[in-house]
Amino acid sequence: MAKAVRFHRTGGPEVMRWEEVEVADPGPGEVRVRHHAVGLNFADTYFRTGLYPALLPSGMGVEAAGVVEAVGDGVRHVGEGDRVTYTGSPLGAYSTERVMPAGSLIPLPGEIGFDTAASMTMRGLTTAYLLRRIHPLREGDTVLLHAAAGGLGLIFLQWAKLLGINVIGTVSTDEKAAVARAHGCDHVVVYKREDVAERVREITGGAGVPVVYDSIGAATYQSSLNSLARRGLLVCFGTASGPVPPIDAMQLAVRGSVFVTRPALADYIADPAERAELASELFDHVATGRIRIGINQRYALEDAVQAHRDLESGRSAGSSVFSL
Repeated sequence: MAKAVRFHRTGGPEVMRWEEVEVADPGPGEVRVRHHAVGLNFADTYFRTGLYPALLPSGMGVEAAGVVEAVGDGVRHVGEGDRVTYTGSPLGAYSTERVMPAGSLIPLPGEIGFDTAASMTMRGLTTAYLLRRIHPLREGDTVLLHAAAGGLGLIFLQWAKLLGINVIGTVSTDEKAAVARAHGCDHVVVYKREDVAERVREITGGAGVPVVYDSIGAATYQSSLNSLARRGLLVCFGTASGPVPPIDAMQLAVRGSVFVTRPALADYIADPAERAELASELFDHVATGRIRIGINQRYALEDAVQAHRDLESGRSAGSSVFSL
């Protein structure tokens, strides 16, 4: 019988349970996928804590890679035996196998392993839209990236280097600073002992940066605003420390007519053609080695409680994956 991590109430990591589950045959427009690897993302904790709503009891996780075992009526773009990866709703990726909408699946090139795919599909596609869709960056631009040594951060740093973008990255420790530099970070700010906005102004000759990429949220919102150049853009794409405060529109004017956006990956991969284009660029970079995906933490799926504890405590660096 299949097994899955589920939660029946919101709360800390301890609310997750390793349970046996029934997996039905796929219906019209559905597929049954056997997972070979499952991604661990900070966004998973938002559902577990109740920050993002979920109908309880619920499965956990939005990213995995595996093989299609069966297809329902009307499914055309994937078939039995195909290697696939995915990210997005519905919840339930923390499982050995599952039935899910076929439209969520992305064909996986043979050059990319399941573990690699599960550790980078969400982060890689997020990086793709951040760098390729959300703002017209030009070669030579300097941007600020928070959590530069995280799983997404390390992909972002390498991709930015390919585009000729300079990155000021924030990290919490000297060890993480070394990791960020090794992946192409041009300037590293250890935020626990340095004022981020002051360092950004020093590095940019007082101008600030045209874009700040902020996945932290509440704890970094003010320093992010203070780091922007006139008419700059703050991209709030995560809330690891909690939601950003209510936005005072007049403060945006006072700080140089700056902009704030809160994008979601789902809106950048909703169109199948755009998703395929972003995925193709990502997979090409990874398959050719231009972007390296380092998996620094591996867990058994039944150890999801410990994996979440490590993630939320900041002990994790780079990407993590559940190997099946």
